[in-house]
Amino acid sequence: MMKLDNTPEVKIAVAGVSRDCFPIELARNRLGRLMAACEKAGIPARACPTIIESEKDALQALEEARGMGANAAVIFLGNFGPEGPLAIFAQRFDGPVMACAAAEESRKDLIQGRGDAFCGLLNASYSFDLRGVAVHIPERPVGLPDELAADIRLFIGVARVLLGLKSLKVFGFGPRPQDFYACNAPIRQLYDLGIEVTENSELDLLQLYQSVDAKDPRVAEIVRDMAAELGEGKYYPDLLPKLARFELALLRFAEQNLGSRRYAVFADKCWPAFERAFGFVPCYVNSRLAGRGMPVSCEVDMYGAVSEYVCQLASLQPATLLDINNTVPDDLVSSGTDLKGAAREDLFMGFHCGNSPSCCMKSYSMKHQLIMYRLMEDPSKPPDITRGTLEGQLRPGPTTFFRLQGHSNGKAASYVAPGEILDIDPQSFGGIGVFAIPGFARFYRHVLVGERFPHHGAVAFSDCASTLYDAMRLLGIGDIHVPLPPARLYPRENPFRAV
Repeated sequence: MMKLDNTPEVKIAVAGVSRDCFPIELARNRLGRLMAACEKAGIPARACPTIIESEKDALQALEEARGMGANAAVIFLGNFGPEGPLAIFAQRFDGPVMACAAAEESRKDLIQGRGDAFCGLLNASYSFDLRGVAVHIPERPVGLPDELAADIRLFIGVARVLLGLKSLKVFGFGPRPQDFYACNAPIRQLYDLGIEVTENSELDLLQLYQSVDAKDPRVAEIVRDMAAELGEGKYYPDLLPKLARFELALLRFAEQNLGSRRYAVFADKCWPAFERAFGFVPCYVNSRLAGRGMPVSCEVDMYGAVSEYVCQLASLQPATLLDINNTVPDDLVSSGTDLKGAAREDLFMGFHCGNSPSCCMKSYSMKHQLIMYRLMEDPSKPPDITRGTLEGQLRPGPTTFFRLQGHSNGKAASYVAPGEILDIDPQSFGGIGVFAIPGFARFYRHVLVGERFPHHGAVAFSDCASTLYDAMRLLGIGDIHVPLPPARLYPRENPFRAV
């Protein structure tokens, strides 16, 4: 996995616990074997020296975890475990917490060496709930060291999502557009998740751009980097200095305005007034910032920017934001094409003007935005102010479509839909790809349309659906929608019309 800027690094403390009527050495030895499995797997985890038997031990273990710089914790029941003290540890630890428990190892040691952690985790879960603590519990939370190490590895992604959102600020520029009502969503749910929001005007953005001196050495440096990324003959030489000034303006603004937060995303008004004021489209700059870990969503879509950032945190790769855009003509798909478990009606094209990072594309070059060109420029003349997109075919491979959304009813909801980007030339414009998500046709009707989700979806370039689902559950998102198999009906699906 690649290292991205604007992304938290997860450091895990493992707190072993032991009930005082069980041998503490049983918990200590099992913790040692778990830590050896983590080290073997390359997992960045350290054990707290104190085994928690009492509330005093819990406080000591908390100090140890803080001292090692841990920002996520795993509570490990080496035996039945003291349900009160371990829940106090989880309650007072400032970061995501996972709980798991040791399985019995051998029939030869089921008297003095039996730990009953299988039973103890039940009481632990009840004690967490009594204290109102949200704790991540794996699907198979009781296991042997190698099995639990694999669960801890998955927890790292979940923890990264929570840590990133906890320290995130959304910078919005421009009024959320009237013609995109779904993007104009209530922001209370962002604050409920601990996210900070700063809204600014389009004039603020213009002034930021104008404040960057075209002769600033960093502008020339960015121009050279852009040219190297795009390749000779794949960009407009006269346009790069303008785009470089805009990129530098956004980066400076983020650096100077993080305030109490550590991470940032942007949600910017990108058309139609932008082009006439700035003289270009911002898509390529948006793609570059997303490529380094700072997503910039289109059309002031704050939830889109956050969703894109969540995909980045879950996959540890740059992500993008696309329209769930158009159907796929029959003559575009060759007979015998592997649809990766999807049916023909489940195919669709994901598209946006040109905001996807180049590392997420199979082919790319700088072009002009056709839809805006039709709207804003004289069709008898070459494009001018609508230039600056990054267009081409999206990189084929596993993908996850995701959205976190604040609905008008005051509740947050999300969906997680894994699938594949097919290696099919879309034969169209923009940053675009053919998506195959099993069960998507019904999912489109009964979740995206039926539950009033907007046209924008965040795209991860890997299958990180499990991490996204667990992260949303730990955040307390009540509605987490997923594509259902044919045998299961959606809540309001007509059973007499189901295929």
